[in-house]
Amino acid sequence: MRTAAVISTPSWRSLCALFAYLLLGGCSGMVPRASHSPPQARVPGATIYVARRGWHIDVGFAASELAPPIASLRAAFPGQRFLSFGFGDRHYLVARNKNFPALLVAVWPGPGLVLATGLSASPEEAFGATQVIRISVSQEAALAAQAYIWESLLSNQGVALPLANGPYEGSRYYTATQRYSGFHTCNTWAAEVLHAAGLPVHSAGVLFAGQLWAQLEQLPHGTAEEAPAQLSVPFALSPANVVRR
Repeated sequence: MRTAAVISTPSWRSLCALFAYLLLGGCSGMVPRASHSPPQARVPGATIYVARRGWHIDVGFAASELAPPIASLRAAFPGQRFLSFGFGDRHYLVARNKNFPALLVAVWPGPGLVLATGLSASPEEAFGATQVIRISVSQEAALAAQAYIWESLLSNQGVALPLANGPYEGSRYYTATQRYSGFHTCNTWAAEVLHAAGLPVHSAGVLFAGQLWAQLEQLPHGTAEEAPAQLSVPFALSPANVVRR
């Protein structure tokens, strides 16, 4: 007589809920703190700001360092000194009820979105100094990262298509060209942005914030007097995750 392993329904549902929460609930991020500090001094080169918002990672830039076409987003965030970008599941993040069924559905491949957040304070003041890593790069590297983010936004004749206001003041959702899934999460996307800048960061297998953060902590970071040599490399959106326009 054959004996089959039995998995109880409550235990299976609990594991699914935990997995989905870590992938999706964390990608909703944390609310940035408001501040009114004076602008910081500019340095040569450019800076990429990586912010850990709970289980979610954002990639940002000083608004003044954004170049076309992504610089066009500054008009939607007047007076903001920094713009931060994060990726997520569309159905889950815009759902009114983020319940168990919504979590499970979002683990499967589905439409993605990009959350853009305008900051009047520095990223360190908004998210906490220990939750932000500054990476000094060349202008070319910053442009490559910005280009990847722009290509992640669905646009029409050079205008990014907004979807809805974000979850807190100074934020806005944009329709994404990429799809979200349990294997292509907000943190996978952030790693892809940094890899596009030529940084020695891999995105394969990166699902959780800690996996990317551990890589970033090994990099030289801070505000350097001189930016590193050109770091930009050719990049392409993964065909499996791109929505046909």
